[in-house]
Amino acid sequence: MAKRALSEIKQLDRGESPKGKGGKIPRCGLCGKTENLTKTECCDHWICDDEDQYVMFSFAHNSCYRNHRRYTLCGGHHAEGHGGRWQDCQQCRELFETEIEMYVYYGTNEYNFEKLPNPPKHKPIRCVGCNRVIRLSYDNCFRRTEGYFCEKCAHKEFGDLIPRSADE
Repeated sequence: MAKRALSEIKQLDRGESPKGKGGKIPRCGLCGKTENLTKTECCDHWICDDEDQYVMFSFAHNSCYRNHRRYTLCGGHHAEGHGGRWQDCQQCRELFETEIEMYVYYGTNEYNFEKLPNPPKHKPIRCVGCNRVIRLSYDNCFRRTEGYFCEKCAHKEFGDLIPRSADE
């Protein structure tokens, strides 16, 4: 039984699902759906053909295709026209030289089919106003020459110039 389960997991990792004796049914490698699929341009994996569901400027993460294309090193590597594998690309690494945290995020987040092996260590980004840790990939923040401000300190410093998030 354990071997069968491991076999099924490997099929899902390859973007396949059991079809029975005849073959495999393509499956989105991110969400697992089997309908309305296409192959990614960057890495040739099965993925939902759902970018048309994204509402511009909503910043929603509801499209498998868009998430992989916009929020992974794989998608960025392809869009920039870099050669070779994204995992070994020095050009991709240099794009994030001042924000290593974002390089790690784009290489290890849930929108990847393959994660960045051995992501580089990085120091957390801290708010220059209150020293709170800012997660660049998740938290609303504001950047100036003196550094990053968390959303709360940005409102104190810059007032209504900064739009408030729905969470506040």
